[in-house]
Amino acid sequence: SVTFIQAGSNRGVTGQTVEAFWESISHVPLLSVGMNCALGPKELRPLIEELSAVAPVYVTAHPNAGLPNPLLPTGFPETPETLAPQLKDWAEAGFLNIVGGCCGTTPAHIRAIAGAVKGLPPRVPPKVNPCLRLSGLDALMVTPQTNFVNIGERTNVAGSPRFAQLIKAGDFEAALAIARQQVENGAQVIDVCMDEGMIDGVAAMTRFLNLIASEPDISRVPVMVDSSKWEIIEAGLKCLQGKGIVNSISLKEGEEKFLHQAKLVRRYGAAVVVMAFDQRGQADTLERRTDVCKRAYDLLTQKVSFPPQDIIFDPNVLTVGTGMEEHANYAVDFIRATKWIKENLPLAKVSGGISNISFSFRGNNAVREAMHSAFLYHTIKAGLDMGIVNAGMLEVYEEIPKNLLELVEDVLLNRRPDATERLIRFAESVKQKDKAAAVEEDWRTGTVEERLGHALVKGIVDFIDPDIEEARRKYGKPLSVIEGPLMAGMNVVGDLFGSGKMFLPQVVKSARVMKKAVAYLLPFMEAEKQAAGGQHKNAGKILMATVKGDVHDIGKNIVGVVLGCNNYEVIDLGVMVPCEKILQTAREQNVDIIGLSGLITPSLDEMAHVAREMEREGFKVPLLIGGATTSKAHTAVKIAPGFSQPVIHVLDASRAVPVVGSLLSPGQKPAFVQAVRSEYDRIRAQHAGQQVKLLSLEETRKRAPKLTFDDLPQPEFAGVRVLSSDRSVRWGDPSSVAVLRRMETPSSPDFNSAFRTPHSAISLSGLVPFIDWSPFFHTWELRGRYPAILNHEKHGEEARKLFADAQELLDEIVSKKLLQPRGVYGFFPANRVGDDVELYTDESRTKVLTTFHFLRQQIEKPDGQPSYCLADFVAPKTHQPSTSNHQPADHLGAFAVTSGHGLKALVERFKADHDDYNAIMAEALADRLAEAFAEYLHKRVREEWGYGRDENLGSEQLIEEQYRGIRPAAGYPACPDHTEKRILWQLLDAEKNAGIQLTESCAMWPASSVSGLYFAHPESKYFAVGKLGRDQLLDYHLRKGMTLQEVEKWLGPYLNYDLEKVAAASPPGVCACGLSH
Repeated sequence: SVTFIQAGSNRGVTGQTVEAFWESISHVPLLSVGMNCALGPKELRPLIEELSAVAPVYVTAHPNAGLPNPLLPTGFPETPETLAPQLKDWAEAGFLNIVGGCCGTTPAHIRAIAGAVKGLPPRVPPKVNPCLRLSGLDALMVTPQTNFVNIGERTNVAGSPRFAQLIKAGDFEAALAIARQQVENGAQVIDVCMDEGMIDGVAAMTRFLNLIASEPDISRVPVMVDSSKWEIIEAGLKCLQGKGIVNSISLKEGEEKFLHQAKLVRRYGAAVVVMAFDQRGQADTLERRTDVCKRAYDLLTQKVSFPPQDIIFDPNVLTVGTGMEEHANYAVDFIRATKWIKENLPLAKVSGGISNISFSFRGNNAVREAMHSAFLYHTIKAGLDMGIVNAGMLEVYEEIPKNLLELVEDVLLNRRPDATERLIRFAESVKQKDKAAAVEEDWRTGTVEERLGHALVKGIVDFIDPDIEEARRKYGKPLSVIEGPLMAGMNVVGDLFGSGKMFLPQVVKSARVMKKAVAYLLPFMEAEKQAAGGQHKNAGKILMATVKGDVHDIGKNIVGVVLGCNNYEVIDLGVMVPCEKILQTAREQNVDIIGLSGLITPSLDEMAHVAREMEREGFKVPLLIGGATTSKAHTAVKIAPGFSQPVIHVLDASRAVPVVGSLLSPGQKPAFVQAVRSEYDRIRAQHAGQQVKLLSLEETRKRAPKLTFDDLPQPEFAGVRVLSSDRSVRWGDPSSVAVLRRMETPSSPDFNSAFRTPHSAISLSGLVPFIDWSPFFHTWELRGRYPAILNHEKHGEEARKLFADAQELLDEIVSKKLLQPRGVYGFFPANRVGDDVELYTDESRTKVLTTFHFLRQQIEKPDGQPSYCLADFVAPKTHQPSTSNHQPADHLGAFAVTSGHGLKALVERFKADHDDYNAIMAEALADRLAEAFAEYLHKRVREEWGYGRDENLGSEQLIEEQYRGIRPAAGYPACPDHTEKRILWQLLDAEKNAGIQLTESCAMWPASSVSGLYFAHPESKYFAVGKLGRDQLLDYHLRKGMTLQEVEKWLGPYLNYDLEKVAAASPPGVCACGLSH
């Protein structure tokens, strides 16, 4: 029973309409549903009438004796004599099955009501036509007359870079505004997705949906809970008041899991999107689409009794116009599959992601918009009920130019063999016209100052030499050209970048123009240096370095370029720079600021060490901290206390210029420094009281997940295999790999002789299809997900230019083999021993080859949630299968790959040509190719291990990791100890087999390298170990054979205790590990 609290309103206590309330509970097999309390018979009558019309179960009514009135003797206006006739009227109208009274009614009222309705026929529940009914605060009924249901996609972190940015920043209020705007713009359902690596999906989904529930203008529409992770879907379902949609489930992992999830969806009362996907992979033909959908429909309706009207099939909108013959019928097959589903699977609905159809023409909005509109036109005619579509990329079907419509429909409907070629030619002609229209050659008619300014802002190098020569003759002195028109142009660049009107790739292109201009002037400057009597004055001198043990410098390089664009002299010491060299150079060059960069967690300790050494040696210059692993909190808590001068965390290149400007401005520096120190004081105070509540190691081990290890897949081979682009290359030769100080680790002959090491070839061209482009754009500080970023309303144009430049350089790298991929991987017999995994020399599993050591989550979780350790995903050594006395035949995989060989020479080539833009581009592409290599190899491993042979995943599905198994890396959240890489390197002989070396901080060189372990268990998953208790560190250092101090150093950021306090609390003569020495 539900209570409605406001007379004249049709909304209940929670804000739902009568129909929306009914749809929310309609999945429950109820005897009756009714209304009670709050309202009297006059106010309740229209609500009961509406409920009786929609509810196919018995209806009850228990009104108050009118609205309360304290001036009346009984407190209520309705007497038995006035209430009973009104309820008799309800019964005669067929509204009621059960009737009574609530507040203000007495036994006399009930007797009068019973007498009034005696002998009247009870209500006959209506037969409700089955159709998809959803609800938020309002109800949504999807019928053939509804036409097309538009599902808003902007509250999806994958579909909206802006939304993703807000969620990551914790700005849920601004994220709500995006949801509100979608509803105001006509979205009938909003799709909410929190699937992103840096977002806690369960927490974000829960918080956002709870916030939506408090916003009636948003929560009036149904919600589609969208995730590839079941735990996120279930968290979302728990928050929905109304009847929403689950997106999605599939037969990918078999019938048992499919039916289990379907039962839970039904239990939560939601409709469900079913992807046309099974154990064989994604359905991509008409026959496969219809077979998979028919199978899923039969399972759902026959085994789960899932209402067919609540089943929404997504038969896979796949890309056409790729030039591949097997893709030509994708659109036709989707249209035919839609029609088949509507004709053969009664009451089922059909949905799809419309923009997938046009990915081949990304960057060409005119063609894409026409394709979307034409495709929708034909799919809606075939029966498409709903879809996720960007309304901003739709053309009115009737307004599509006839020539373009014919070309588009030739491709969509596969009407002629040359359809794709003809549309490509049209698209290219549109691009050329757009390009020609965009080039304003009349800028060449301006003054030399105007031309130089235009070239700097637009990044045009084509005319720089003649323009600089003209300016040199006009100004007389080369320094006057730099300090005049060149700096004027760069000031404009700096202003535009600072105000968000220019983006990082454009700034780097501007820097290329500036460097080429200065390079042209340099011989004249040297010749006139003595006569000129001085040098160009810069805005300040900044020393930058990647700290000792770390090899990653792409972010530092970008910051250096941006600072150089703003007239700062940048001294870049490169990578793996020891503290003493940093300080020595800083003194010799009399720098104004020192900047430190690092990517791996051990670099954090090195940065703190440099800060302490700067204090000890009396430096008085500010210290900047940057890099992917750094944070404002760590800088405030661990680095700043060691140095009395300003220590500032700089998030990215866009923040570097204002921070440096403030620090070097006598007028701004005092207030700026004081503001930072106050902020860092607050951070330290918050951190001091922020210890996380942990379980004991003993308790958390009891909460390990209970996994089964039956039917373990067996790899095709045991041992190591090497992949290379050129087997003749001697990778250990110093000419191909930079010589680093090698780590000394205990040697074992088993590592070199236990397994064979065959070689096979790998090509760059084979890796390109596996590239995930989204992080590439992030490198250039363009936030968004590929390919949607190419159409971003703010920086889509620049993203398209950047992508085109990347494709051009990538083509050169691949065709000329400028980079040489190299990798090594293997499978090894393995079993779990506690939180360790032993690897064995052979399948007898009697001799241990090596051991990997893992850490377990200790953070307290709600009851029933397991505490994970990577070792959990390997069969335990003590496990005894019923059919055998042998250990279970489980295995562990391992790999190390690189695409960095040849990168140093390529970058040096560009830098010699003063081309920072392509130098950074080459580094970014090498990083992407390394990750692509890892993705390619993982796919190959799943096939060779036997459990992925039937996969049929597209690139998007690979990027989203829609496959069985994981490949965690040492130094990342599930395995935060970088020193495990030393064991991996010895196991694979990675330096010899792949040419990858480890630095003393366990960074990989070349930097464009990836390594890790392969786990095959179907329930293996990525997770974050989180904070660690001292009891686990005491256990771990003994398992590792390292001192407690060493382990605490490597795992410093993860410790849930203060090392200084522990040391101070140790009695004299007893070290911090608790032992006497």
